[in-house]
Amino acid sequence: MQQALLVIDAQQELIEGNQNEKSIFEKKKLVKNINLVIDKAIKSNSLVVFMRDKDVADGEGNGFQIHQDIKVPADSKIFDKEATNSFYGTPLLNYLTEKKIEHLVIMGCKTEHCIDTAVRTATVNNFDVTLVQDGHSTTDSSILSAEQIIMHHNEILDGHYNVDHFSDVRSSHEDLFKPRHNNYR
Repeated sequence: MQQALLVIDAQQELIEGNQNEKSIFEKKKLVKNINLVIDKAIKSNSLVVFMRDKDVADGEGNGFQIHQDIKVPADSKIFDKEATNSFYGTPLLNYLTEKKIEHLVIMGCKTEHCIDTAVRTATVNNFDVTLVQDGHSTTDSSILSAEQIIMHHNEILDGHYNVDHFSDVRSSHEDLFKPRHNNYR
């Protein structure tokens, strides 16, 4: 089975914050877990794909780049997007289809926006998805803490079902590149 790790919007300014935005919840833990899962992807011969949002740091400079502490593999693919949805207006779907990817492991920012949308869109586009439970983050909203948003999405996206394909929520410490989807079909 062909697999890929999709790391969404793990960009310097989004993670660290700026004069207008707070840093994300548990940013050091997120970066550490992204690096852990990148290592697992490499060991399992899975592709590593990064998505960057052009809204971060106005799409330029160091703030727009992937976070400085994330170990980006030399052969990873990097795409830029203008929408919340990583699949909208980008070459991502064609790239994954050409590479015959069947299983996507998803991590990054922000939980309730780009992560939620990517998980849902991937399942309707014929991918089994593993959302890394401790591999996505966000900031507080006006009504919920970042921690509540993350816990809520881990709950609602676990088993999110689109007939043939669905999402499974698992910890970064598990063997994420041995998907469990067939155990539940």
